[in-house]
This record gives sequence, C-alpha cells and structure tokens, in this order.
Amino acid sequence: MRKIEQAMLRAVVGMQNWHASNTSVSITPGSRSDHSTPLRGEVFLHGNHIASMHYGTGKLIVNAATLARWPTPTTKSRLRALGANVTTRKGVTYLDGVAV
Repeated sequence: MRKIEQAMLRAVVGMQNWHASNTSVSITPGSRSDHSTPLRGEVFLHGNHIASMHYGTGKLIVNAATLARWPTPTTKSRLRALGANVTTRKGVTYLDGVAV
C-alpha cells in the first residue's frame, strides 16, 4: 500500500478531514437534523467521489459510476486500500465480482 493510501486510510478510520496531492477525505455529518443519518467519510480522487464510509454501519459504499467512468490503476488502488473488492480481468473492471 502506498504512503498516500496509508494516510488516507488513517484519516478515514480516525474520522478526520484530510487532503494530499490528488486524494482527499471529507467527514460529513448526517443529512437529517435528528442525526438519524450516521456520520460518513467521503473519499475523493481528483475531486471525483470514489467511495463513502458509513460510520454507523461500518459499510464502505463504492461509487460504481465513478469507477466505471475512470477505471484507472490509481482509482482501483485507492478503493482496494479502503477494502473494496476491485479486480480487472481481460481489460474489464469488476466490483465484488460484477462487471462495472
């Protein structure tokens, strides 16, 4: 794992806003005033949202639309560092075994 990915992961786990080079983490509160929507960490690459970590459930949500549009090695590497199951076979990108 690259140093920038280690720092990104520390920011996500530590629930801290962070930015370095082309990658950033933004911690956002729930969207409802009654706080029933949990805190989440959003990860961006070149300003494009690639994933969200929902702290209430501990679930990582990959932005499949961004992955489909930019299936670059860097995007896939950042997602893998977050724990996403992203692979490429014969030039096709897969997320959890499903073609994107």
